[in-house]
This record gives sequence, structure tokens and C-alpha cells, in this order.
Amino acid sequence: MLSLVVLISGGGSNLRALLEASQDAEFPARVVAVGIAIRSDGFEHAEHFGVPTFAVALSSYPDRETWGDALLEQIAVWAPDVVILSGFMKLLPPRVIAALSPNLINTHPAYLPEFPGAHGVRDALLAGVSETGASIIVVDNGVDAGPIIVRRRVPVLAGDTEATLHERIKPVERELLLQAVLDIANGDISLTDLARENPDLAR
Repeated sequence: MLSLVVLISGGGSNLRALLEASQDAEFPARVVAVGIAIRSDGFEHAEHFGVPTFAVALSSYPDRETWGDALLEQIAVWAPDVVILSGFMKLLPPRVIAALSPNLINTHPAYLPEFPGAHGVRDALLAGVSETGASIIVVDNGVDAGPIIVRRRVPVLAGDTEATLHERIKPVERELLLQAVLDIANGDISLTDLARENPDLAR
């Protein structure tokens, strides 16, 4: 059984999908804890499913590195097989990435390597493209630059706003995350092998 720690910042729709999937005895992964750096509505999903939570606020520490060390300590308590960044809007310090990689994955609302960064949906609209997408990647020290686990295209429709386009990307992102977790748990995807293919990965 693959054990997961999920770090979130927003509404936690990806987390909810994982928690619901894990109710199926046949699903080979379980969320063992959920963490935040700032108060998040998504915490309610963890509480609803009885999953332990922890909070490590960046504002409580003198610098990002010290905060990262505290976050890593909290994650280590649960000894997860994989850590998932799901809308986690804080940059992890390099030594946190080094400690967790390659078993550290991230969701992103664009078809990477297109439109990396915090505003992938907005950037796609500003670029006037006809399609964007969603991706699941291994985290490295770059900005959404790690090895791609899985990705899928999503069309951009006439009249799309950032909000409407993002709402259409979200269910695709959830499907890809569930598939990625399933494939990792079943051994169909090796995060270690993906890391070896990327010399810039933090391990």
C-alpha cells in the first residue's frame, strides 16, 4: 500500500479525489496526513475523512530554510512513500527537495513544459493558444521543470476566462493525479527511473 502525504494551499479538490479513491479497498494508496503552510479550506476534506493534519506556517520561522526544515520534520513523522504538492503555493527550499526527491510530485494546470509557474492558466490565455492542459511531474529545483509523469491536453474555448478555463482543467488534473498514483503504486511508473533520466534532479 502506497502511503501519501499531501501538501495543499487551496480548496483541496485533488486531495478530495484521493481521499474518495482511497475509500475503495482495491485502490493501492492511502493518504496518511495532510499538511499546509497557510490556512486552507481543503483541510476540511482531511477532517471529514479522519485523516491527520499538520500546519507549518512560513511566518512562524525566520527564513525559508528553517521553515523547510520544520516542514520536513513534520513529513518525516509519517514516513510517506510519496509526497504530493497539490496546489501548494510555497516554494520548497532545495534541501527539502533533495530529501524527498524523487518521491515528490506536483500537479500543474498546464501542458508542461508550456506555461510553468504560478499563473499557468492566465499565461495560456494571454498567449492566445488554442489548447493548454494539465500535468503531473516529479519536483526538482527548477520551476515546474522536473520529469513529466503524465500530461493531457485541454482545449481553450472562445470566451474562456481564467476561472472557466481553470475549472475545466481541474477534473483533468484530478484524473491524471489518480492515474499517476495508481501507476506508481502498481509499479508501472518508477519515479527513480524518471529521476535518472534528468541529471538536474536533486538526487
